[in-house]
Amino acid sequence: MKELLDKISTLKVLVIGDIMLDHYIIGDVVRISPEAPVPVVAVEEDKYVLGAAANVALNVARLGCATEVVGKIGNDRAGMMLKLLLGKNSIIFDSKFESGHTTTITKARVVVRGQQMCRIDREGKKSHYEISEEDLQEEICRKIQSADAVILSDYAKGTLTNANVAKFIDAARNGNTLSAIDPKPINQLKFSGVSLMTPNKLEAAQMAGFDLSPHDDCPFEEICTKIIGKYAPQNLVITLGADGMLVCGENREIWRIPTYAKEVFDVSGAGDTSIACLALALAAGESLIRAAKFANIAAGIVVSKHETAAISADELLHRGWEGIDVDF
Repeated sequence: MKELLDKISTLKVLVIGDIMLDHYIIGDVVRISPEAPVPVVAVEEDKYVLGAAANVALNVARLGCATEVVGKIGNDRAGMMLKLLLGKNSIIFDSKFESGHTTTITKARVVVRGQQMCRIDREGKKSHYEISEEDLQEEICRKIQSADAVILSDYAKGTLTNANVAKFIDAARNGNTLSAIDPKPINQLKFSGVSLMTPNKLEAAQMAGFDLSPHDDCPFEEICTKIIGKYAPQNLVITLGADGMLVCGENREIWRIPTYAKEVFDVSGAGDTSIACLALALAAGESLIRAAKFANIAAGIVVSKHETAAISADELLHRGWEGIDVDF
C-alpha cells in the first residue's frame, strides 16, 4: 500500500466537471411551527464541504497529487466558499472559470440527529456551466496533455457536453494521458476510447439499454458487452454500492470484488472516491484488478463517515483491515 501511495503522490492530475458546494445545516428539532405543521430546527452548526467534481479533486489532492479542477462557478458567496476550500486543500482553480452570470451549484442538507430531513438545491441553467468557448477548450486540452491523468466528473449539470468530452478524450489520447469518466446516462454523452469508465449499477444498465429497478437481477455480462461495444472503454468498472465492484478489462473477463466497508453511514461521495482511486492507481502503473481493490478499500472507508467525505493517504495506511483480503 505504501509503495502504491508513493507512486500516486508523484502524479499530476486534472479534474473536469460539475463543481458543487455541499452545505450541511446541522441541528435538532425543538418544536412544531405555529405557522404550519412542520418541525422547527434549531441550527447548531453550518458545515461546508467540496462536492461533485470538487470532491473528486479533493480525493486526488489528499492522496498527495498535484491537482487542478476545472468547471464553472458563480461570483457569489458560495463561489467564494468553494475557492477558499479548494485553496485550503492545495487544489488549483483557474479564475477564468468564475462567472458573474451564473450561480454556484449548491446542495444544502438539513440534518437532524444524523438523519437528513430535506435538501435545498441552488443552480443556474445548464448552459451557464457549459465550457463552450473554443479558447478555454484549447487551454484545457493543453492542461490535459501536461497531466498524468484527467478525470471527467459528470453530474449532468452542463459542464460536460458531447463536443467538449470528445475533444478532451482525444487530447488525453494524443498526450498519452490516462482518461477516466463517471458518466450520467441522462446527459447522453457520446464518446469513445476512454481509458476508464465507472458507472454505477443502474447507470450501467441504462447505458446498455436495460430498464431495471434497484432490486432486479442484473445481466452483468450482457451489460458489459453492450457498453464496451458502444463506448469502447479500455477498462470498465461498475460500482455496486454495498455489493462492491464489477471489473471488466480489455479482454472482457469479468471479476466481482466484494465491498470492504465495515459500516455504512453515508454513501455521498463514494463514487467520487472510487473513480479518483481507480484512475490514480492505473496512472501509477497498477493492473485493473489491483486498482479496483485499492479503490474498493478507499470507498469502504468513505461510506463509514457521515456527510460527503474524501479519503486520505494516512487513513489508507493506518486503517485496520483484519480478516479481509487486501493483498497488493
